[in-house]
Amino acid sequence: MFGRQPRKALRDTLETVIVAVVLALVIRTFVVEPYIVDGFSMQNTLQNGERLLVNKLWYRFGSLHYGEIVIFQPPIPGQPPYVKRVIATGGQTVSMVDGQVYVNGRKMPQPFLVHHGVSTEDNWNMAPLTVPKGDIFVLGDHRAASEDSRFFGPVSVKAVQGVAFWVIWPLSQFGPIPQ
Repeated sequence: MFGRQPRKALRDTLETVIVAVVLALVIRTFVVEPYIVDGFSMQNTLQNGERLLVNKLWYRFGSLHYGEIVIFQPPIPGQPPYVKRVIATGGQTVSMVDGQVYVNGRKMPQPFLVHHGVSTEDNWNMAPLTVPKGDIFVLGDHRAASEDSRFFGPVSVKAVQGVAFWVIWPLSQFGPIPQ
């Protein structure tokens, strides 16, 4: 009689732990995953070493939009995932004149750039490019320190691993990522 209670308690504890581990793995694999910013290409929005939460599910039910920050596998073999901002999506035409971005001929606001709408040392010019369907054009917020679609071209939406939405570390920056 006394032997059954400890066994039942042990069994209940093991079942709870197994369910928790499986649930955590499912959430991390399909819903939300942490990501560590590595580099300076997204300053001042994101800082090197910040830890983010990345939504791996929501964007799959809609489309990506101008200004969203995505984590993706770059088309450069052997590179870890990159974090960049969506500038244009499939079917849109993007160009740059003296560092200013134009999408479908309209100058886009860029308040997120390093120095109040202007990226340091950025006088980039780029002829109009129509982004293929199923692709996105991405840029870093600190253009002088960013390897992005200006160098490797549009990125397949299939390479996107998620949309960054929350800073979890350092605690002084805890909260939603400004878009």
